[in-house]
Amino acid sequence: MAATAMMDEPNFLTTLFARRSVVIALGAIGTIIFMALFADWLTPYELAKMSIRDRLTPPGVTWWLGSDSLGRDVYTRLLYAGQVSLTIGLVVALISSLCGIVIGLLAGYFSKLDSVLSRVIDAMMAFPDILLAISLVAALGGSMINIIIALSVVYTPRIARIVRASTFVIRELAYVEAAHALGVSTWRILIFHLLRNMVSPIMVQATFIFAYAMLSEAGLSFLGVGVDPSTPTWGTMINEGRQYLDQATYLILAPGLAITVSVLSLQIIGDGLRDALDPRIAKEL
Repeated sequence: MAATAMMDEPNFLTTLFARRSVVIALGAIGTIIFMALFADWLTPYELAKMSIRDRLTPPGVTWWLGSDSLGRDVYTRLLYAGQVSLTIGLVVALISSLCGIVIGLLAGYFSKLDSVLSRVIDAMMAFPDILLAISLVAALGGSMINIIIALSVVYTPRIARIVRASTFVIRELAYVEAAHALGVSTWRILIFHLLRNMVSPIMVQATFIFAYAMLSEAGLSFLGVGVDPSTPTWGTMINEGRQYLDQATYLILAPGLAITVSVLSLQIIGDGLRDALDPRIAKEL
C-alpha cells in the first residue's frame, strides 16, 4: 500500500515538464542566458567598435542584426546588454527575497513588530512600482547599483506580505507550538519550522520578481533614468532606436523581442513552478 501511494505521488520535475509551454519557456530563457554569458565568444565585433561609414546598415551577412546610428553592431550590443539586464533582474530577485523573508518573519511572528512593519509594507505597496522606482533612482542617482537598490526596495514588500501571511498560519500549527513548549530557540523555529515550509511560494514569487525587475529596468532605461547610457541594456537600446524608427525599425525589434521573450518565459516558468509545487494542482495534472 505504501509503495502504491508513493507511486501515485506526483513528481516535481514530471509535473513541471508536463506542460509544453514550460519546456519551451525554459529552453528560451536558457538560450538567452547562455548567449549572454558567452557573449565574448559569440559576438563578431568588440562592444565599443564603431564604423560611422556603416551606420544604420540593415541586417545582413556582415551585420547580422544591423548596425546602429554610430555604426555599432546591434547583435553584439544585444548580447552584452543581456548580461546587464539579466544580472539586475537576478540580483533584485535575490535581495528582495532575502529582505522580504526577514521582514515577513518578524512581522508575522512578533505581534509588537507587526503593527509597524505591516504599515510600512502597505504604504510602500500603495505606490505604483514604476513611480516608486523612478523616485528612488532620482534620489540615489542613475547607476547599476542604485537601480538594484531601488528595485529591491520596490519589490521587497511583495515577498514580505507572502511570508507574513504564511507565518500567521504556520505559527499556530501543533508542531510549532510543541517546539516552542520544548524550549526550542525562536530563531531555530523561524528558520527550520516556519521558513522551510514557505519555500514554495517564495520561489514562485521570486521568479515573478525576476521578470518584473527586468521589465522595470528596461522601463527606467527607456525613460533615461536607468544605468549609465554608455552601458548597453535592452531598455537603453530601445530608447536609442526610437529616434530612427522610420528608417531602422530593426533597432528596437531585437531588444524588444529579447525583453518580451525573457519576461514571458519567466512568467510561464513561475506559473509552472506554482502548479508543480502545489500538491493539489500537481495531482490533477
